[in-house]
Order: sequence, then C-alpha cells, then structure tokens
Amino acid sequence: MGTAEQQPQRVTLTRAARRILEAAERLFYERGIHAVGVDLIAAEAGVTKKTLYDRFGSKERIVVEYLTGRDERWRAFLARYLDDHLDAAHATPQAHVLAVFDASRAWSAEYGSKGCSMVNAHAEISDPAHPAYPIIAGQKEWMLSLFTRLARDIAPDDGDRLGRTLMLLHEGALVAHGLNTFPDPIAHARDQAAALLRAPEGQR
Repeated sequence: MGTAEQQPQRVTLTRAARRILEAAERLFYERGIHAVGVDLIAAEAGVTKKTLYDRFGSKERIVVEYLTGRDERWRAFLARYLDDHLDAAHATPQAHVLAVFDASRAWSAEYGSKGCSMVNAHAEISDPAHPAYPIIAGQKEWMLSLFTRLARDIAPDDGDRLGRTLMLLHEGALVAHGLNTFPDPIAHARDQAAALLRAPEGQR
C-alpha cells in the first residue's frame, strides 16, 4: 500500500515554540503553506525571526510539525469518536465504517472549514523528497488501511476493492467539503457508503 509511514522526530515545544507553531498552524490552514512566510509567522507569534529559527531551524520543519500535529489530533479524535458513539454490543464493521464518516463530518464542522489539511498540503507539496511528504502520504495510507481492514470483515473475498471504494467516497467528500461544492457532502458520502454496504456482495 505504498511507502510505510515515517514518524518524524518532534521538536521540543518551549513556550515560544508553541506560540510559533500555533500561529503557523492557523496561517497555513487559512492561507496556504506557500503563501505564508516566516516573517508573518514570527509577527503573529510575537517573536523574532531569530527565535523562530532557533526553535525550528527552518520553515520546512514548522510545516512538518503542523501536519504531524493535525494528523495526530485527527487520529485521536477518530478513536475517541468511535469509543463514544459505538455501542460495543452493536459495533459491527458496517457501523464502524459509517462512524468514520460521521467522525469526519464532526471534525470538518469543528476543525476543517477549508477541507482536509493533508489534501490541501499535497496541492502545494508533491515532491516525495520534501520532509513533510511522508506525513501527507502516511495519513492517507493509514485511512486506506482502516477502510480496507473494516471492508475485509464485511466482504473477506473483496475487501481490498471495497476498502478502496469507501476511501474514494470519503476522500471525495472531504474535497467537496473544502470547495463548498454542495451542502453536506460528507453526509451524502455516508449515505452512499451505507447503500453500498447494504447491497449484495456481488453487486457492490
């Protein structure tokens, strides 16, 4: 399923480093990575450029920390959502699949008004040599692995294909949400996933 995930070594966050990262996270997500320079990040964080470089070394390192932090928060959010919203007695693979869509809808309403940060970042960072690229690719590989695992529990002989289809529904919904193409695309994708899972195995 592609390149294995690579977990970067994290920067130790002093108080100043935390302010820098918080400013960068907001600016990168709202305006785009390339559009935001270190001067603006430093100004928004209330620190000097020297402090920024002392703490992170480069803008690339800040981008890595930004995306790694978003990825970790999403995975933790999804885990908590599944724990809170799935009755253990009825937590079927089908229910898990639909709960992933529900979690994405809840996350997007609270943290993702401009769409998926990984998709947005990939539009700007497509070079595999960039240190942030493994974070972007790794999250999508993780999501595909999740959908595939659940799909194999539903359709053991067709799990890989079903997992990819569910992934496409999910990712397409995230893009449509970010572009505001039509109202509530994640709910629409969930409905389509539910219909797909109800269909006889030979008709999926």
